[in-house]
Amino acid sequence: MEFLRQILPCFYAFAACLPYCILCNIRGRTALYASLGGAAGWIVYLLFGFAGNDIFQYFAAAIAITAYSEIFARVQKTPATVYLIVSLLPLVPGGGIYYTMEYCISGDTQNFLQTGLHTMAITGVLALGILLVSSAMNVIKMIRDGCHLGKG
Repeated sequence: MEFLRQILPCFYAFAACLPYCILCNIRGRTALYASLGGAAGWIVYLLFGFAGNDIFQYFAAAIAITAYSEIFARVQKTPATVYLIVSLLPLVPGGGIYYTMEYCISGDTQNFLQTGLHTMAITGVLALGILLVSSAMNVIKMIRDGCHLGKG
């Protein structure tokens, strides 16, 4: 029963990504692969729960999702952003944004700052994970294609 309770959020992540694919006009197997990326990202997020720090969990999931997106983009010959945007959807800190605004409107400065900074940290590590993997993939591609760094 415990296993089911842990695996269900991964299914929910997959199910949440599918309608977003339709909204973004992503069809067929590409939609399934992009949604699987969301589930895979959530699995990585859960696997890194041992760290005790959700910021690190988000960072690890962002790295995994970006690597997944870059690999599937090359295999399926589609842009990496097709997979990346959809796969990141379950990790977006929507609750944090909502509560930050709620605390701001109610005048609770302490919780506003605490929640706002935590939400900004999550978005920052998501962006950093994307940046690191995308840059590494670009460098690998340039080296593989014979283009040397600094010589354009």
